[in-house]
Amino acid sequence: MTDTAAPPTVQPVDPSSPAPDAIVVGLAADGPVGLPDGAPAAALARLVERGEARPRLGAVAHTHDEDGVRWILAGLGTREPRTDEDRRAAYGAALRHARGLRASTVRLVLDDPEGAGAVAAIAAVALHEPAKVRGRADADPGEPDEPATPAVQVAAPGGTAPDAATAAAVVAGATVGAAQNHARVLQQLPSNVLTPRALAGRALALGDEVEGLTVEVEIGIGALRRRGMGLFGAVSHGSTQPPALIVARYDGPGASGPLLGLVGKAVTHDTGGYSLKPPLSMRTMRFDMSGGAAVLGAMEAIARLRLPVRVVAVVGATENLVDGSAMKPDDVFVAKNGTSVEITNTDAEGRLVLADALTYALELGAERLVDIATLTGGVVTALGTSHGGLMGRDETWLGELRAAGEATGERVWALPLEDEHRELLKSRLADMTNSGGRVAHAIQGAAFLERFTGDVPWAHVDMAALSHDLPRKYLGKGPSGWGVRLLTETARRVAG
Repeated sequence: MTDTAAPPTVQPVDPSSPAPDAIVVGLAADGPVGLPDGAPAAALARLVERGEARPRLGAVAHTHDEDGVRWILAGLGTREPRTDEDRRAAYGAALRHARGLRASTVRLVLDDPEGAGAVAAIAAVALHEPAKVRGRADADPGEPDEPATPAVQVAAPGGTAPDAATAAAVVAGATVGAAQNHARVLQQLPSNVLTPRALAGRALALGDEVEGLTVEVEIGIGALRRRGMGLFGAVSHGSTQPPALIVARYDGPGASGPLLGLVGKAVTHDTGGYSLKPPLSMRTMRFDMSGGAAVLGAMEAIARLRLPVRVVAVVGATENLVDGSAMKPDDVFVAKNGTSVEITNTDAEGRLVLADALTYALELGAERLVDIATLTGGVVTALGTSHGGLMGRDETWLGELRAAGEATGERVWALPLEDEHRELLKSRLADMTNSGGRVAHAIQGAAFLERFTGDVPWAHVDMAALSHDLPRKYLGKGPSGWGVRLLTETARRVAG
Protein backbone atom coordinates (compact mmCIF):
# COMPACT_ATOMS: atom_id res chain seq x y z
CA MET A 1 0.00 0.00 0.00
CA THR A 2 1.03 3.64 -0.33
CA ASP A 3 0.71 6.34 2.26
CA THR A 4 1.26 10.08 2.39
CA ALA A 5 0.65 12.98 4.74
CA ALA A 6 -2.78 14.59 4.74
CA PRO A 7 -3.33 16.93 1.79
CA PRO A 8 -2.55 20.55 2.66
CA THR A 9 -5.48 22.90 3.25
CA VAL A 10 -5.04 26.48 2.05
CA GLN A 11 -7.74 29.11 2.52
CA PRO A 12 -8.20 32.85 3.16
CA VAL A 13 -7.84 33.85 6.77
CA ASP A 14 -11.14 34.42 8.53
CA PRO A 15 -11.49 37.01 11.31
CA SER A 16 -12.84 34.25 13.53
CA SER A 17 -9.87 31.95 12.83
CA PRO A 18 -7.94 30.93 15.94
CA ALA A 19 -4.44 32.30 16.38
CA PRO A 20 -1.90 30.40 14.26
CA ASP A 21 1.20 28.60 15.50
CA ALA A 22 3.37 30.42 12.97
CA ILE A 23 3.15 33.63 10.97
CA VAL A 24 5.17 34.22 7.80
CA VAL A 25 6.09 37.75 6.72
CA GLY A 26 8.11 38.67 3.65
CA LEU A 27 11.42 40.45 4.07
CA ALA A 28 12.60 42.98 1.48
CA ALA A 29 15.81 44.99 1.40
CA ASP A 30 14.17 47.78 3.42
CA GLY A 31 12.60 45.49 6.02
CA PRO A 32 9.51 43.34 6.59
CA VAL A 33 6.62 43.87 4.18
CA GLY A 34 3.04 44.17 5.45
CA LEU A 35 3.95 43.50 9.10
CA PRO A 36 0.77 42.93 11.14
CA ASP A 37 -0.11 44.97 14.22
CA GLY A 38 1.14 43.27 17.35
CA ALA A 39 4.13 41.69 15.65
CA PRO A 40 7.28 41.41 17.80
CA ALA A 41 8.96 44.16 15.81
CA ALA A 42 12.01 44.43 18.06
CA ALA A 43 12.74 40.69 17.95
CA LEU A 44 12.31 40.64 14.16
CA ALA A 45 14.58 43.64 13.82
CA ARG A 46 17.27 41.80 15.82
CA LEU A 47 17.06 38.87 13.38
CA VAL A 48 17.82 41.29 10.57
CA GLU A 49 20.53 43.20 12.45
CA ARG A 50 22.37 39.99 13.34
CA GLY A 51 22.17 38.70 9.76
CA GLU A 52 20.04 35.69 10.66
CA ALA A 53 17.22 37.02 8.49
CA ARG A 54 18.23 38.26 5.05
CA PRO A 55 16.29 39.54 2.05
CA ARG A 56 18.07 36.99 -0.17
CA LEU A 57 15.41 35.09 -2.09
CA GLY A 58 14.29 32.05 -0.14
CA ALA A 59 16.32 32.83 3.00
CA VAL A 60 14.37 31.95 6.16
CA ALA A 61 14.77 32.81 9.85
CA HIS A 62 12.39 32.73 12.79
CA THR A 63 11.85 33.92 16.34
CA HIS A 64 9.11 33.50 18.97
CA ASP A 65 6.82 36.05 20.59
CA GLU A 66 5.73 36.01 24.23
CA ASP A 67 2.90 33.58 23.44
CA GLY A 68 5.22 31.13 21.70
CA VAL A 69 4.01 31.95 18.18
CA ARG A 70 6.79 31.46 15.65
CA TRP A 71 7.38 34.52 13.46
CA ILE A 72 9.14 33.60 10.24
CA LEU A 73 10.84 36.12 7.97
CA ALA A 74 11.05 34.97 4.34
CA GLY A 75 13.50 36.66 1.99
CA LEU A 76 11.65 38.13 -1.01
CA GLY A 77 14.80 38.99 -2.94
CA THR A 78 15.99 42.34 -4.16
CA ARG A 79 14.50 42.26 -7.65
CA GLU A 80 12.15 45.10 -8.55
CA PRO A 81 9.44 44.76 -9.52
CA ARG A 82 8.94 41.60 -7.51
CA THR A 83 7.60 38.65 -9.52
CA ASP A 84 5.19 35.88 -8.57
CA GLU A 85 8.05 33.41 -8.94
CA ASP A 86 9.92 35.38 -6.26
CA ARG A 87 6.87 34.97 -4.03
CA ARG A 88 6.68 31.25 -4.77
CA ALA A 89 10.31 30.81 -3.75
CA ALA A 90 9.99 32.93 -0.60
CA TYR A 91 6.71 31.71 0.81
CA GLY A 92 7.28 28.12 -0.31
CA ALA A 93 10.62 27.96 1.50
CA ALA A 94 9.05 29.52 4.59
CA LEU A 95 6.23 27.00 4.65
CA ARG A 96 8.63 24.07 4.39
CA HIS A 97 10.54 25.63 7.29
CA ALA A 98 7.32 26.01 9.30
CA ARG A 99 6.49 22.35 8.72
CA GLY A 100 9.90 21.42 10.07
CA LEU A 101 9.10 23.50 13.16
CA ARG A 102 5.97 21.34 13.57
CA ALA A 103 3.57 24.24 13.30
CA SER A 104 -0.01 23.02 12.94
CA THR A 105 -1.38 26.29 11.53
CA VAL A 106 0.57 28.83 9.49
CA ARG A 107 -0.62 32.28 8.49
CA LEU A 108 0.99 33.74 5.34
CA VAL A 109 0.95 37.54 5.23
CA LEU A 110 0.99 38.63 1.60
CA ASP A 111 3.39 41.31 0.49
CA ASP A 112 0.93 42.29 -2.28
CA PRO A 113 -2.65 41.07 -2.89
CA GLU A 114 -1.81 40.69 -6.59
CA GLY A 115 0.27 37.63 -5.71
CA ALA A 116 -2.49 35.86 -3.78
CA GLY A 117 -3.23 33.17 -6.35
CA ALA A 118 0.42 32.29 -6.93
CA VAL A 119 1.16 32.13 -3.21
CA ALA A 120 -1.89 29.97 -2.46
CA ALA A 121 -1.04 27.51 -5.22
CA ILE A 122 2.54 27.14 -4.11
CA ALA A 123 1.50 26.81 -0.47
CA ALA A 124 -0.30 23.59 -1.36
CA VAL A 125 2.60 22.42 -3.52
CA ALA A 126 5.30 23.22 -0.95
CA LEU A 127 3.61 21.21 1.80
CA HIS A 128 2.93 18.09 -0.27
CA GLU A 129 4.85 15.02 0.85
CA PRO A 130 5.44 12.21 -1.68
CA ALA A 131 3.87 8.87 -0.86
CA LYS A 132 5.88 5.83 0.15
CA VAL A 133 5.15 2.16 -0.34
CA ARG A 134 4.76 0.48 3.04
CA GLY A 135 4.70 -3.20 3.84
CA ARG A 136 3.15 -4.65 7.00
CA ALA A 137 1.81 -2.14 9.48
CA ASP A 138 4.15 -3.58 12.14
CA ALA A 139 7.22 -3.32 9.92
CA ASP A 140 8.50 -0.12 11.50
CA PRO A 141 11.59 1.13 9.63
CA GLY A 142 12.66 3.06 12.70
CA GLU A 143 12.33 6.49 11.07
CA PRO A 144 11.40 9.45 13.28
CA ASP A 145 7.81 10.62 13.08
CA GLU A 146 7.26 13.01 10.22
CA PRO A 147 5.76 16.39 11.20
CA ALA A 148 2.10 16.82 10.37
CA THR A 149 1.04 18.96 7.45
CA PRO A 150 0.02 22.40 8.73
CA ALA A 151 -3.14 24.20 7.66
CA VAL A 152 -2.46 27.46 5.85
CA GLN A 153 -4.30 30.76 6.22
CA VAL A 154 -3.57 33.49 3.68
CA ALA A 155 -3.87 37.07 4.95
CA ALA A 156 -3.69 40.45 3.27
CA PRO A 157 -0.78 42.82 4.01
CA GLY A 158 -1.07 43.81 7.63
CA GLY A 159 -2.43 40.39 8.55
CA THR A 160 -6.05 41.28 7.91
CA ALA A 161 -8.68 39.23 6.11
CA PRO A 162 -8.39 39.64 2.34
CA ASP A 163 -11.08 41.37 0.30
CA ALA A 164 -13.47 39.33 -1.84
CA ALA A 165 -11.33 39.41 -4.98
CA THR A 166 -8.18 38.41 -3.13
CA ALA A 167 -10.01 35.66 -1.25
CA ALA A 168 -11.32 34.28 -4.55
CA ALA A 169 -7.78 34.28 -5.94
CA VAL A 170 -6.62 32.33 -2.88
CA VAL A 171 -9.32 29.70 -3.37
CA ALA A 172 -8.55 29.40 -7.09
CA GLY A 173 -4.81 29.15 -6.47
CA ALA A 174 -5.31 26.48 -3.84
CA THR A 175 -7.45 24.53 -6.30
CA VAL A 176 -4.67 24.54 -8.89
CA GLY A 177 -2.08 23.58 -6.27
CA ALA A 178 -4.20 20.63 -5.14
CA ALA A 179 -4.55 19.44 -8.75
CA GLN A 180 -0.79 19.67 -9.20
CA ASN A 181 -0.36 17.55 -6.08
CA HIS A 182 -2.75 14.95 -7.46
CA ALA A 183 -0.57 14.74 -10.56
CA ARG A 184 2.43 14.26 -8.27
CA VAL A 185 0.68 11.36 -6.53
CA LEU A 186 0.28 9.65 -9.91
CA GLN A 187 3.93 10.28 -10.75
CA GLN A 188 5.14 8.85 -7.45
CA LEU A 189 3.39 5.50 -7.80
CA PRO A 190 5.77 2.73 -8.92
CA SER A 191 5.15 1.31 -12.37
CA ASN A 192 4.11 -2.09 -11.07
CA VAL A 193 1.29 -0.29 -9.23
CA LEU A 194 0.46 2.41 -11.78
CA THR A 195 0.05 0.23 -14.85
CA PRO A 196 -1.70 1.73 -17.90
CA ARG A 197 -4.94 0.07 -16.77
CA ALA A 198 -4.51 1.44 -13.25
CA LEU A 199 -3.93 4.96 -14.60
CA ALA A 200 -7.12 4.63 -16.64
CA GLY A 201 -8.95 3.58 -13.48
CA ARG A 202 -7.71 6.63 -11.63
CA ALA A 203 -8.80 8.84 -14.52
CA LEU A 204 -12.29 7.32 -14.38
CA ALA A 205 -12.42 7.95 -10.64
CA LEU A 206 -11.45 11.57 -11.25
CA GLY A 207 -14.32 11.90 -13.70
CA ASP A 208 -16.73 10.54 -11.09
CA GLU A 209 -15.41 12.93 -8.46
CA VAL A 210 -15.18 16.23 -10.35
CA GLU A 211 -18.38 17.87 -11.51
CA GLY A 212 -18.42 18.71 -15.21
CA LEU A 213 -15.57 16.36 -16.09
CA THR A 214 -16.36 13.24 -18.12
CA VAL A 215 -13.83 10.47 -18.71
CA GLU A 216 -13.94 7.49 -21.04
CA VAL A 217 -11.30 4.79 -21.41
CA GLU A 218 -10.55 1.99 -23.84
CA ILE A 219 -8.28 -0.83 -22.74
CA GLY A 220 -6.21 -3.21 -24.81
CA ILE A 221 -4.35 -3.52 -28.09
CA GLY A 222 -7.59 -4.52 -29.84
CA ALA A 223 -9.13 -1.15 -29.05
CA LEU A 224 -6.13 0.62 -30.57
CA ARG A 225 -6.25 -1.54 -33.69
CA ARG A 226 -9.95 -0.81 -34.18
CA ARG A 227 -9.12 2.88 -34.09
CA GLY A 228 -6.21 2.43 -36.52
CA MET A 229 -3.64 3.50 -33.91
CA GLY A 230 -0.76 1.51 -35.32
CA LEU A 231 1.99 3.64 -33.77
CA PHE A 232 0.55 3.72 -30.26
CA GLY A 233 -0.12 0.00 -30.53
CA ALA A 234 3.45 -0.73 -31.66
CA VAL A 235 4.84 0.66 -28.41
CA SER A 236 2.65 -1.64 -26.34
CA HIS A 237 3.59 -4.86 -28.21
CA GLY A 238 6.39 -5.75 -25.81
CA SER A 239 4.33 -5.60 -22.61
CA THR A 240 1.85 -7.98 -21.06
CA GLN A 241 0.11 -4.95 -19.57
CA PRO A 242 -2.64 -3.74 -21.93
CA PRO A 243 -2.43 -0.14 -23.16
CA ALA A 244 -5.10 2.40 -22.24
CA LEU A 245 -6.59 5.22 -24.29
CA ILE A 246 -7.98 7.88 -21.93
CA VAL A 247 -10.27 10.68 -23.13
CA ALA A 248 -11.49 13.44 -20.80
CA ARG A 249 -13.92 16.20 -21.74
CA TYR A 250 -15.01 19.43 -20.12
CA ASP A 251 -17.54 21.97 -21.46
CA GLY A 252 -17.45 25.02 -19.24
CA PRO A 253 -20.45 27.22 -18.54
CA GLY A 254 -20.79 29.95 -21.15
CA ALA A 255 -17.85 28.69 -23.21
CA SER A 256 -17.72 30.16 -26.70
CA GLY A 257 -14.07 29.95 -27.75
CA PRO A 258 -12.21 27.25 -29.69
CA LEU A 259 -12.10 23.66 -28.46
CA LEU A 260 -8.75 23.17 -26.74
CA GLY A 261 -7.07 19.79 -27.17
CA LEU A 262 -4.59 18.62 -24.53
CA VAL A 263 -2.55 15.51 -25.34
CA GLY A 264 -0.28 13.72 -22.88
CA LYS A 265 2.26 10.93 -23.06
CA ALA A 266 1.84 8.39 -20.27
CA VAL A 267 4.47 5.68 -20.70
CA THR A 268 4.25 4.16 -17.24
CA HIS A 269 7.65 2.52 -17.63
CA ASP A 270 10.18 2.86 -20.43
CA THR A 271 13.10 0.50 -20.84
CA GLY A 272 13.85 1.92 -24.28
CA GLY A 273 12.76 -1.33 -25.89
CA TYR A 274 15.41 -3.02 -28.02
CA SER A 275 17.24 0.34 -28.15
CA LEU A 276 17.83 -0.38 -24.48
CA LYS A 277 18.53 2.37 -21.97
CA PRO A 278 21.51 2.05 -19.59
CA PRO A 279 20.41 0.48 -16.29
CA LEU A 280 20.80 3.68 -14.26
CA SER A 281 18.63 5.58 -16.73
CA MET A 282 15.76 3.16 -16.12
CA ARG A 283 15.58 3.90 -12.40
CA THR A 284 13.36 6.95 -12.84
CA MET A 285 11.36 5.77 -15.82
CA ARG A 286 8.15 5.67 -13.82
CA PHE A 287 8.20 9.42 -14.47
CA ASP A 288 7.82 8.87 -18.21
CA MET A 289 4.06 9.25 -17.71
CA SER A 290 4.45 12.79 -16.38
CA GLY A 291 2.94 14.47 -19.45
CA GLY A 292 -0.20 12.40 -19.01
CA ALA A 293 -0.27 13.24 -15.29
CA ALA A 294 0.01 16.95 -16.13
CA VAL A 295 -2.92 16.72 -18.55
CA LEU A 296 -5.13 14.92 -16.03
CA GLY A 297 -4.15 17.37 -13.30
CA ALA A 298 -4.94 20.32 -15.55
CA MET A 299 -8.31 18.84 -16.49
CA GLU A 300 -9.12 18.53 -12.79
CA ALA A 301 -8.15 22.15 -12.12
CA ILE A 302 -10.00 23.49 -15.18
CA ALA A 303 -13.20 21.69 -14.20
CA ARG A 304 -13.02 22.59 -10.50
CA LEU A 305 -12.45 26.25 -11.42
CA ARG A 306 -15.41 26.05 -13.83
CA LEU A 307 -13.50 27.97 -16.48
CA PRO A 308 -15.66 29.05 -19.46
CA VAL A 309 -13.74 26.92 -21.94
CA ARG A 310 -14.24 23.67 -23.87
CA VAL A 311 -11.43 21.12 -23.53
CA VAL A 312 -10.85 17.60 -24.77
CA ALA A 313 -7.87 15.66 -23.42
CA VAL A 314 -6.32 12.51 -24.87
CA VAL A 315 -3.79 10.53 -22.84
CA GLY A 316 -2.03 7.47 -24.24
CA ALA A 317 -0.86 5.04 -21.54
CA THR A 318 1.41 2.08 -22.17
CA GLU A 319 4.69 0.44 -21.20
CA ASN A 320 7.71 0.21 -23.50
CA LEU A 321 9.29 -3.14 -22.72
CA VAL A 322 11.15 -5.94 -24.49
CA ASP A 323 9.91 -9.39 -25.45
CA GLY A 324 9.44 -11.47 -28.58
CA SER A 325 6.54 -9.29 -29.72
CA ALA A 326 8.19 -5.92 -29.12
CA MET A 327 8.77 -3.52 -31.99
CA LYS A 328 12.26 -3.65 -33.47
CA PRO A 329 14.49 -1.28 -35.41
CA ASP A 330 13.61 -1.55 -39.13
CA ASP A 331 9.95 -2.37 -38.39
CA VAL A 332 7.35 -0.22 -40.17
CA PHE A 333 3.98 0.71 -38.68
CA VAL A 334 1.11 2.80 -40.00
CA ALA A 335 -0.30 5.69 -37.99
CA LYS A 336 -3.96 6.55 -37.50
CA ASN A 337 -3.68 9.29 -40.14
CA GLY A 338 -2.20 6.85 -42.69
CA THR A 339 1.45 7.86 -42.36
CA SER A 340 3.90 4.93 -42.45
CA VAL A 341 6.79 5.13 -40.00
CA GLU A 342 10.09 3.25 -40.01
CA ILE A 343 11.29 2.50 -36.49
CA THR A 344 14.93 3.50 -36.24
CA ASN A 345 15.01 3.88 -32.47
CA THR A 346 12.62 2.02 -30.17
CA ASP A 347 13.50 4.48 -27.39
CA ALA A 348 11.86 7.25 -29.42
CA GLU A 349 8.53 5.72 -28.46
CA GLY A 350 6.77 8.68 -26.87
CA ARG A 351 6.27 10.43 -30.20
CA LEU A 352 4.60 7.27 -31.54
CA VAL A 353 2.04 7.38 -28.73
CA LEU A 354 1.52 11.11 -29.13
CA ALA A 355 1.15 10.92 -32.91
CA ASP A 356 -1.98 8.75 -32.80
CA ALA A 357 -3.31 10.64 -29.78
CA LEU A 358 -2.93 13.98 -31.60
CA THR A 359 -4.75 12.62 -34.64
CA TYR A 360 -7.55 11.41 -32.38
CA ALA A 361 -7.80 14.81 -30.67
CA LEU A 362 -8.28 16.38 -34.10
CA GLU A 363 -11.00 13.83 -34.88
CA LEU A 364 -12.71 14.86 -31.65
CA GLY A 365 -12.79 18.44 -32.91
CA ALA A 366 -9.78 20.12 -31.28
CA GLU A 367 -9.17 23.59 -32.75
CA ARG A 368 -6.08 24.36 -30.65
CA LEU A 369 -3.56 21.71 -29.64
CA VAL A 370 -0.98 21.36 -26.91
CA ASP A 371 0.93 18.14 -26.38
CA ILE A 372 3.19 17.64 -23.40
CA ALA A 373 5.68 14.86 -22.76
CA THR A 374 8.97 13.79 -21.23
CA LEU A 375 10.17 13.30 -24.79
CA THR A 376 13.90 13.80 -25.35
CA GLY A 377 17.23 13.90 -23.61
CA GLY A 378 18.15 16.57 -26.13
CA VAL A 379 15.97 19.18 -24.44
CA VAL A 380 17.66 18.40 -21.11
CA THR A 381 21.02 19.22 -22.67
CA ALA A 382 19.68 22.34 -24.36
CA LEU A 383 17.67 23.95 -21.58
CA GLY A 384 18.36 22.16 -18.30
CA THR A 385 15.69 22.60 -15.63
CA SER A 386 14.87 26.28 -16.12
CA HIS A 387 12.44 25.88 -19.04
CA GLY A 388 10.48 23.34 -20.99
CA GLY A 389 11.15 23.18 -24.71
CA LEU A 390 8.46 24.80 -26.88
CA MET A 391 8.01 24.12 -30.58
CA GLY A 392 5.04 24.21 -32.90
CA ARG A 393 2.96 26.11 -35.39
CA ASP A 394 1.37 29.59 -35.21
CA GLU A 395 3.37 32.27 -33.45
CA THR A 396 0.32 33.74 -31.75
CA TRP A 397 -0.50 30.38 -30.17
CA LEU A 398 3.11 29.78 -29.14
CA GLY A 399 3.06 33.24 -27.61
CA GLU A 400 0.07 32.24 -25.48
CA LEU A 401 2.05 29.28 -24.14
CA ARG A 402 5.05 31.48 -23.38
CA ALA A 403 2.84 33.99 -21.57
CA ALA A 404 1.14 31.22 -19.59
CA GLY A 405 4.55 29.92 -18.59
CA GLU A 406 5.72 33.31 -17.38
CA ALA A 407 2.50 33.78 -15.39
CA THR A 408 2.74 30.41 -13.63
CA GLY A 409 6.48 29.96 -13.20
CA GLU A 410 6.37 26.90 -15.50
CA ARG A 411 8.35 28.63 -18.20
CA VAL A 412 8.93 27.46 -21.75
CA TRP A 413 11.54 28.49 -24.30
CA ALA A 414 10.93 28.36 -28.04
CA LEU A 415 13.22 26.30 -30.25
CA PRO A 416 13.21 26.57 -34.06
CA LEU A 417 11.38 24.09 -36.27
CA GLU A 418 12.60 24.29 -39.87
CA ASP A 419 12.68 22.22 -43.06
CA GLU A 420 16.25 21.25 -42.20
CA HIS A 421 14.89 19.44 -39.14
CA ARG A 422 12.10 17.77 -41.09
CA GLU A 423 14.66 16.45 -43.59
CA LEU A 424 16.30 14.48 -40.78
CA LEU A 425 13.29 12.15 -40.67
CA LYS A 426 13.42 10.95 -44.28
CA SER A 427 13.14 7.19 -44.75
CA ARG A 428 13.90 4.74 -47.55
CA LEU A 429 11.40 2.24 -46.14
CA ALA A 430 8.42 4.40 -45.23
CA ASP A 431 7.00 7.91 -45.29
CA MET A 432 9.28 8.90 -42.42
CA THR A 433 11.45 7.54 -39.62
CA ASN A 434 10.74 8.03 -35.95
CA SER A 435 14.26 9.31 -35.28
CA GLY A 436 17.08 10.76 -37.35
CA GLY A 437 19.88 10.37 -34.83
CA ARG A 438 21.16 12.77 -32.20
CA VAL A 439 21.35 15.96 -34.27
CA ALA A 440 18.73 18.47 -33.04
CA HIS A 441 17.14 15.59 -31.18
CA ALA A 442 14.56 17.65 -29.27
CA ILE A 443 13.48 19.44 -32.44
CA GLN A 444 13.25 16.16 -34.33
CA GLY A 445 10.57 15.08 -31.86
CA ALA A 446 8.52 18.13 -32.75
CA ALA A 447 9.19 17.70 -36.48
CA PHE A 448 7.82 14.18 -36.20
CA LEU A 449 4.70 15.21 -34.29
CA GLU A 450 3.97 18.06 -36.69
CA ARG A 451 2.87 15.48 -39.31
CA PHE A 452 -0.06 14.54 -37.06
CA THR A 453 -1.43 17.95 -36.12
CA GLY A 454 -3.42 18.93 -39.21
CA ASP A 455 -3.42 22.66 -39.78
CA VAL A 456 -4.61 23.93 -36.39
CA PRO A 457 -2.47 26.04 -34.06
CA TRP A 458 -0.28 23.54 -32.22
CA ALA A 459 2.32 23.66 -29.47
CA HIS A 460 4.61 20.86 -28.34
CA VAL A 461 6.07 21.06 -24.82
CA ASP A 462 9.05 18.83 -24.02
CA MET A 463 9.29 18.59 -20.22
CA ALA A 464 11.93 15.85 -20.06
CA ALA A 465 14.06 17.69 -17.48
CA LEU A 466 11.16 18.84 -15.33
CA SER A 467 9.30 15.79 -14.10
CA HIS A 468 11.11 15.35 -10.78
CA ASP A 469 13.83 16.60 -8.42
CA LEU A 470 13.54 20.20 -9.58
CA PRO A 471 15.84 22.74 -7.90
CA ARG A 472 12.98 25.00 -6.74
CA LYS A 473 12.87 26.38 -3.22
CA TYR A 474 9.23 25.35 -2.89
CA LEU A 475 9.81 21.74 -3.99
CA GLY A 476 11.59 18.85 -2.36
CA LYS A 477 12.97 15.73 -3.98
CA GLY A 478 10.50 13.66 -5.94
CA PRO A 479 7.73 14.34 -8.46
CA SER A 480 7.08 17.94 -9.47
CA GLY A 481 3.66 17.95 -11.13
CA TRP A 482 5.19 20.34 -13.67
CA GLY A 483 2.82 21.34 -16.44
CA VAL A 484 -0.46 21.48 -14.48
CA ARG A 485 -0.20 25.21 -13.84
CA LEU A 486 0.99 25.87 -17.40
CA LEU A 487 -1.89 23.99 -19.04
CA THR A 488 -4.51 25.40 -16.67
CA GLU A 489 -3.39 28.95 -17.39
CA THR A 490 -3.38 28.20 -21.12
CA ALA A 491 -7.01 27.08 -20.84
CA ARG A 492 -7.82 30.26 -18.92
CA ARG A 493 -6.39 32.30 -21.78
CA VAL A 494 -8.39 30.36 -24.37
CA ALA A 495 -11.47 31.13 -22.30
CA GLY A 496 -10.66 34.84 -22.69
